[in-house]
Amino acid sequence: MPTLHWIGKDKVINHHQDVPFRLLDHQYGALADGSQTAEPAGSGNRIIHGDNLEALKALLPEYEGRVKCIYIDPPYNTGNEGWVYNDNVNDPKIKKWLSQVVGKEGEDLSRHDKWLCMMYPRLKLLHKLLAEDGIIFISIDDNEISYLRIVMDEIFGRAQFVTEFIWKSRVSEDARAVTGVSNDHEYILTYRKTDLVKLRGVEKDLTKFSNPDNDPRGPWRSADVTGLATKEQRPNLHYDLVNPVTGDVYPAPYKGWRFDKNTMAKRVSEGRILFPSSPDGRPRQKVFSDEMASQYKAISSVITSTSTAEGTKVISSILGQGAFDFPKPVALPEMLIGQVTDPEDPDCIVLDSFAGSGTTAHAVLKLNQQDGGNRRFILTEMEDYAETITAERVKRVMQGYAGQPGTGGSFDYYTLGAAVFTETGELNEQAGLPGLRQYIYYAETKQPLPASSADDNAAFLALHDDTAYYFHYAPDEVTTLSHDFLATMRTRAGQYIIYADNCLLTPEFMTQHGIIFKKIPRDISRF
Repeated sequence: MPTLHWIGKDKVINHHQDVPFRLLDHQYGALADGSQTAEPAGSGNRIIHGDNLEALKALLPEYEGRVKCIYIDPPYNTGNEGWVYNDNVNDPKIKKWLSQVVGKEGEDLSRHDKWLCMMYPRLKLLHKLLAEDGIIFISIDDNEISYLRIVMDEIFGRAQFVTEFIWKSRVSEDARAVTGVSNDHEYILTYRKTDLVKLRGVEKDLTKFSNPDNDPRGPWRSADVTGLATKEQRPNLHYDLVNPVTGDVYPAPYKGWRFDKNTMAKRVSEGRILFPSSPDGRPRQKVFSDEMASQYKAISSVITSTSTAEGTKVISSILGQGAFDFPKPVALPEMLIGQVTDPEDPDCIVLDSFAGSGTTAHAVLKLNQQDGGNRRFILTEMEDYAETITAERVKRVMQGYAGQPGTGGSFDYYTLGAAVFTETGELNEQAGLPGLRQYIYYAETKQPLPASSADDNAAFLALHDDTAYYFHYAPDEVTTLSHDFLATMRTRAGQYIIYADNCLLTPEFMTQHGIIFKKIPRDISRF
């Protein structure tokens, strides 16, 4: 498979592995009545302010392989730096990151190199977060679409390409077009994690079905009965079709009939073939509504139902004129998310790691309001407007705005907290016990830490694949794996992995009882 090479790729291709695990600091919970609480709101909705690369890494312990739908609207790299949402990779935060990761070589990068260096590790982490039956949608335009598609083939696999939607984003031609061509469209590049999933499609138009002849089989519509193969390709589909009532003969069309002679004769006898009143007409067939395999048909790859102008209108009605330039219309992510998510799925998570004005959260709340679903959103935004625009918009959508009824719901607002490990590789004890427990369990199992069990000691993490995990840790004293500690354990398993500062058990005893000791990486000399 062809791959794309650019300056700095060798520095970022595995950079997602080097990104430190950081914890998330809960700031407040926002409720639909406009109030805030110091306690978690409990809905599972999250808005995270911080670098989205580190935020995505922080989400792994709880959400790896669990996100059903990802919609992102990354910078298009147009070179326009005048927007509230900086659409260029010369943002100071990105430039600082590039200098740290790529080094002096980064000074020679073109804007396309910079964009690819920025996107690659983020896409790698998004791939890890996506569920096996999940789909990712990426809005992009002509500046980077060709590069992005090759990179997506590399990370997700060419076989997982679904489509490249064309979205008519403009309602009128661009008078500023210097080439004489108005670029009125953008793209939505769509990939899936595996072939376990496809888009739902759009509902079929049942208004076309009726029953003018009172057919006992119910409502029907007329459909074409011509075939798709020439006489040389499928000779058995080329024959004269005779109306048994009038004797009129209808020669086979150029591409033949849809059915062979025997099948067609059976359909004629069942009254499924509609013969025209004139010999010059073309026979058709009855298709009954209750025989449809699905109530949905394939969705068009061209989207014309909404535009950027709608997005501007909505954000202005929520936050005022000029609050945010060129936001996506709510209807766009609403339609895409609706293609993937099931309102009855109790664990349906939608992620947007380039949250901007919060359109994705608005779409999720609106969908839940419409169908009673329980979709949850996670937004990450690195810019300083994460609270004043992104979170503020979501608050007003929940409460209601400009005559629009509130959707209800809640969310929790987070910032990036301490790293799990210090620069010297020791456990960062400032991170706090809950975060350390969650990370240790994830590092061992690649699973989120379940709720703690009251049936075991305080060090118990969880049981996974017949292995019991314990994190015997105390902030201000040395912990020891001893027979006394073993006496407090209640979980029975085939193997035990126990973290502690010291171990007094003999190797023979641990081997006999399936115990693996792991030393907590911290400096205990101060004790």
